[in-house]
Amino acid sequence: MSAPAPEVLGARVDAVRQRIAEAGGDPDAICLLAVTKGFGPEVALAAAGSGLVDLGENYAQELLVKAPVLAGAGHQVRWHAIGRLQRNKVRSLAGIVSLWQSVDRADLGLEIAKRAPGARVLVQVNVSDEPQKGGCAPDETADLVARLADAGLDVQGLMTVGRTGEPADARAGFALLRRLADDLDLPVRSMGMSGDLEAAVAEGSTLVRVGAALFGPRPSVPGSAAGAR
Repeated sequence: MSAPAPEVLGARVDAVRQRIAEAGGDPDAICLLAVTKGFGPEVALAAAGSGLVDLGENYAQELLVKAPVLAGAGHQVRWHAIGRLQRNKVRSLAGIVSLWQSVDRADLGLEIAKRAPGARVLVQVNVSDEPQKGGCAPDETADLVARLADAGLDVQGLMTVGRTGEPADARAGFALLRRLADDLDLPVRSMGMSGDLEAAVAEGSTLVRVGAALFGPRPSVPGSAAGAR
C-alpha cells in the first residue's frame, strides 16, 4: 500500500488534532503517536516527513526494518513499542525504542532493565478484563510499578486498550486508568485509538495511538501472531 500524499496526510493529522480539541483536550499537549503497524517503511517515512516524531510499532520485526530506513533518510523519530512483547525480542530493540508502552509483567520489565538500563516504560493495564488484551490486573498495577522502579526503570505512566465495542463502552475503563495513574502520581496515560480517542481524551489521556485515522485501512499483517508474548 502506498503512503498517503503529503497534503492528504497533513489534512488527516489536522483532523485528528481537531477531534482531540473537540473532546476537550489540548492538541499541543496530548502526544499524537502515529501507529505504522502493518504498513511499509514508505508510510513511516511519510509520517516523519509530515512532522510526526512519535511512531509506534506492535511487532519487533517491523520495527527492525523501518528504524534504519528512517535513520538513513535523516529522520529523528521516537519509536514506541506498543505491542505485547516477547522477552527474547528486547535485546534487538534496546537501542531503538524510546518508550516501552506495553510492560505488563515483571519478567519483561527486568529484561528491559537488563538490556536498556533506565529505559522509559509504561505499565499496561487490562481495564476491561478481556482475556485477549494484554495488561496486568488493575489491583496488581501498584506492585508492578514498584518492582519496575526498583529495577531502575523510569516508569512514566500507564497504558491500556479500550474495551471492544462502542466508543462509549471504553470510557469507564479509561476513567479507571486515570484514577490508577493519579493514585501513583504518574503523568502519562496512553489510552485512545482511532475509534475511541474522544472517550479517552475526555477521561484524561495524554497520549493517543492513531493508525487508521491517519493512514487509512491497515493491510493484513502476515504472521501477526508473532507479536504475542
